[in-house]
Amino acid sequence: MTQYLRNVWYVAAWDSEVPDGQLFARTILGERIVMFRDANGRAHALFDRCPHRFAPLSMGKVVDGCVQCPYHGLEFRGDGSCSRNPHGNGQIPKAAQVRSYPLVVRWSALWIWMGDPDKADDALIPEFKSLDPEKRWVGKDYLLAKAEYQLETDNILDLSHIEYLHPGTLGSDAVKQSQSEVKQEGNTVYSRRLTRNEQLMPSLAQRYGIPETQLVDRWLDTRWNAPAVMELWVGVAPAGDADPRSVGKQVPFAHLFTPETATTAHYWFATSYPKRMGEEGRARAESDIKYLREPFEREDLPMLEAQQRQLGDRDFWSMKPILLSGDAAAVRARRVLDALIKAEQDAKAAEAASA
Repeated sequence: MTQYLRNVWYVAAWDSEVPDGQLFARTILGERIVMFRDANGRAHALFDRCPHRFAPLSMGKVVDGCVQCPYHGLEFRGDGSCSRNPHGNGQIPKAAQVRSYPLVVRWSALWIWMGDPDKADDALIPEFKSLDPEKRWVGKDYLLAKAEYQLETDNILDLSHIEYLHPGTLGSDAVKQSQSEVKQEGNTVYSRRLTRNEQLMPSLAQRYGIPETQLVDRWLDTRWNAPAVMELWVGVAPAGDADPRSVGKQVPFAHLFTPETATTAHYWFATSYPKRMGEEGRARAESDIKYLREPFEREDLPMLEAQQRQLGDRDFWSMKPILLSGDAAAVRARRVLDALIKAEQDAKAAEAASA
């Protein structure tokens, strides 16, 4: 059975995926969740099952800011309490309660807490200022991967693959010579990769406004936070400067993963530009994310899903994978996550024993 880190914030949806007056269902960590907005527009998340005859609440509708069960019409508030029983004298059974999950709007997304609600602290949500819709034009998209979420983490933390998996879009034959470094601060892992004297693919050079023959130094710097959310800054500068990051331009990208099941994962990805750029910034954000969807969907996902078929239900480490230099950040992230899950499971066992 897959063990998940539960006392942590997971992305549940882009904020725009849950509109007023509609129900939105999604499976997270193997649990079916229904999300909706109350009469004040605040988003809520409930377990997607009515306690009466176990009908999926997501098949119902929003009535006066509550979820109405499609089977017998019981209505439930955002905290899971029953607000209306339309039958008989209207008395509400004491057990008419649905599990609710803490849900917070932050950085253009809805973040859900799947663990002990008393431990939910929104200050623990990782910082993604690049996704602040008040200050930046955010281009965003979503894919469902038939691969477990840690394979997705590996894919972003080891970008040496872009030379081989994305030869016509994101990669080049210089990537394998990149200079890379990995560091860890607390439970946060950083990967920094710099490629010197690189000639970008024509389509990518055009997006950066670089002549096709121009050699550049390109960096890809990633921050990972448990369980699987990453901010990637991609930058370029004319080749040859001792410190290209100080003279070049860079663009942020977010890669946010949440397990759907043990072998499938939700994938939200985004980029952004400052709002001071006006309409040009919005157009660039939307254009960039459209450009990226194709290699993500047609190249990354087929590879990750093929890996998952090879892995099956076996533990990753039991397969005894060989390790290359580019694996350092991904391995570090896996070790951190394993330790966090173990600590959480040990604490839960200790609480059960003391009770």
